[in-house]
Amino acid sequence: MSANAHNDAHGHDVHHELGVAHGSMRSYMTGFILSVILTAVPFWLVMSGKIGNPTWTAAIVMAFAVVQIVVHMIYFLHMNFKSEGGWNMLALVFTLIVVGIAMAGSLWVMYHLNTNMMPGAHDMRQML
Repeated sequence: MSANAHNDAHGHDVHHELGVAHGSMRSYMTGFILSVILTAVPFWLVMSGKIGNPTWTAAIVMAFAVVQIVVHMIYFLHMNFKSEGGWNMLALVFTLIVVGIAMAGSLWVMYHLNTNMMPGAHDMRQML
C-alpha cells in the first residue's frame, strides 16, 4: 500500500502534510469580492468617461489589472512567503516582471503603430 493510499484510507490530506495552504470560505469570498470590485471600477471608469484623458484612463485600468493579478495569486493560488520555502513568492515576482514587460511593450508598440502607421491621414485632414 502506497503512502498516499494509506493517508487517503485514514482520511488524511496529503496536501496538509506537504505544507500547501488551503483557503477558507472567507478567504475565497474576500478574493471574489475584491475581484468584482477590481473589475467593476475600471469598467465604470471607461464606460462613464469620468476621466477625460484616455492616457490616464488606460494607466488606471492597467494599475487595477496588476492589483487584480496579485489578488488572484494570493487569494486563489494561495501564494505567500511561507509556502514552499518562499519559492511561490519568487514565482510571483517573476510573473509581475513578465507582466510589466508585456504591458509596457504592448503600450509602446500600440503607441508607435498609432503614430507611424498612417502618416497620410494627418495630411488628409488638413486638406479638408
